[in-house]
Amino acid sequence: MPESPLHEPVLEWYDDHQRDLPWRRPEASPWSVLVSELMLQQTPVARVLPVHEAWLTRWPTPAALAAEPTGEAVRAWGRLGYPRRALRLHGAAVAIVERHGGEVPDAYTDLIALPGVGDYTAAAVASFAFGHRHVVLDTNVRRVLARAVSGRELPGPSVTRAERDVATALLPDDPATAATWAVAVMELGALVCTAASPRCGDCPIADRCAWRAAGHPAYDGPARRAQAWAGTDRQCRGRLLAVLRDSDLPVHRSALEAVWPDGAQRTRCLETLLADALVAQVGPDTFALP
Repeated sequence: MPESPLHEPVLEWYDDHQRDLPWRRPEASPWSVLVSELMLQQTPVARVLPVHEAWLTRWPTPAALAAEPTGEAVRAWGRLGYPRRALRLHGAAVAIVERHGGEVPDAYTDLIALPGVGDYTAAAVASFAFGHRHVVLDTNVRRVLARAVSGRELPGPSVTRAERDVATALLPDDPATAATWAVAVMELGALVCTAASPRCGDCPIADRCAWRAAGHPAYDGPARRAQAWAGTDRQCRGRLLAVLRDSDLPVHRSALEAVWPDGAQRTRCLETLLADALVAQVGPDTFALP
């Protein structure tokens, strides 16, 4: 494809402004990249950094994690939220050991076959860990392309074929450049072209942005759901898991009752934790991490 006028300014901006993140360093292992991608789903970088470091110190390879019970992965996940990601990462580690000799595979088709790995994560790991040429579409990338190319404030709730076509058309031919382009656009969305308060004055492609040229029209797509927290089942599940995570011994039901007063909601959330294999019942009224 011909070089886009967006390439050079974005890549130069990234050279000067990229954050020093452990999973982006030259010495970072593919396993470090995979762990970071699972942890960064719906979780800010600042919260991921200490957990990622502790995780890689304890489990520097997939085999090290695969040898541990799933409950240890849940415990080490801490308060990152969405703890099923810990089980998926453990499942991916087991699959890497069983199918790939303990080495994270570099092929997209092998990556997407791992538990808990979808299109974005497979493309991101293949691109960032191995320098392959893939379209990498996370929320930040989608927002930058929606604004700069399509003239819309925000992308829709899910990736469309038109969106993927735009991203594919912009992907540089050279694999190494394509990999850098993918992470550079992601960083631009994270630091400058943010959802709520974009800093257009600091944007390297502000003079080429279709949304800015159109006068910053407001988003008019499908309603975007805000994520509630207080009083939700997610909060309740988190409180119950925290009790189990902080104990090395099985926990009596009364300890769970103490952290969430709504009995019906507490029972419902405990049942879903058991169903998700995040909690194991080890006695008539005692529970533990699996």
